[in-house]
Amino acid sequence: MGQQSSEQAVSSNKAGRPTLTLRRPDDWHTHLRSGDMLKAVAPYTARQFARAIVMPNLVPPVTTIAAAEEYRSQILAALPSDADFTPLMTCYLTDSISAEEVEKGHHKGAFTAAKLYPANATTNSSHGVTDIRRIYPVLEVMQRSGMPLLVHGEVTDHEVDIFDREAVFIERILVGLLKDFPELKLVFEHITTAEAAVFVTESGPNVAATITPHHLTFNRNAIFKGGIRPHFYCLPVAKREKHRLALRKAATSGLAKFFLGTDTAPHEARDKETACGCAGLFNAPYAMESYAAVFEEESALDQLEMFASVAGPTFYGLPLNEERITLEPVETVVPDHIAIPSGKLVPFHAGETLKWRFKAGSSAA
Repeated sequence: MGQQSSEQAVSSNKAGRPTLTLRRPDDWHTHLRSGDMLKAVAPYTARQFARAIVMPNLVPPVTTIAAAEEYRSQILAALPSDADFTPLMTCYLTDSISAEEVEKGHHKGAFTAAKLYPANATTNSSHGVTDIRRIYPVLEVMQRSGMPLLVHGEVTDHEVDIFDREAVFIERILVGLLKDFPELKLVFEHITTAEAAVFVTESGPNVAATITPHHLTFNRNAIFKGGIRPHFYCLPVAKREKHRLALRKAATSGLAKFFLGTDTAPHEARDKETACGCAGLFNAPYAMESYAAVFEEESALDQLEMFASVAGPTFYGLPLNEERITLEPVETVVPDHIAIPSGKLVPFHAGETLKWRFKAGSSAA
């Protein structure tokens, strides 16, 4: 995949740390939920990002054009009147989904992409695909039309260790899938392993990956530091330190195969702090501050715009955003929780002080 030049601007403050001005980023993997939760969380994503690929794992899942259009209307209605944000809708693939509906939805613009959840891999995925060959007719029309397939890349066999499920998915599913559909556009979402980073790097230009801020920030030890810490539990689960380092190398490499996807997945605190807590981190409020911290630690701030603002739209065949945003080297205190009408949400980095502050609304070039 060809790379596009970055127009990221850098200036330094008195302490020598840079102020960054870059194209407004997009989030290529987000969960906005529905109902009151949608109203509570959608403005956070719309504040930082111009566009977002919205996951379809609602109850019931988004499997039809009508459902996607209705969900899009609900998202827009949940935003402030002055929000400049475009939700990009996705179709939830099931064993019995109609290839005709998927193709028609893509041509109509109702579906930007289709999402493959292996059955029971994560939140609200019980309707997911039980055998990849059941959706081969759908994949044929997707390959023909250039519609991206978004993959939650884990096997769900009980005999496979949870920390090995991504690597096994590559061996069992992805290798054969791309052999059968060599021109299918595929996004390996929220990758968590060195194996996934290598697989994407060595695959053709039709294969890319998203990387979350939390998988770049902590390894699996964080889940157990001082006891069970449910707000660090996500799926795919965080892996060993060697995998975190491999992801940081991939994200900051400047390769257009890797781009921003927060996988922000809000759950009320009471639903995470329970005997069977939900998986997912709510990272939308401070996503860019978190990514900037990683890129600064890797001495790669000059690659942040490629990762956040250029690689994603290039892969999806969409225009780059003209608006600019600024990241200022100013300390930002993340609250312990964010109140919502039904309770509270605990944001990623809760109680921490980040070294960056997001500033929206910069003028276009």
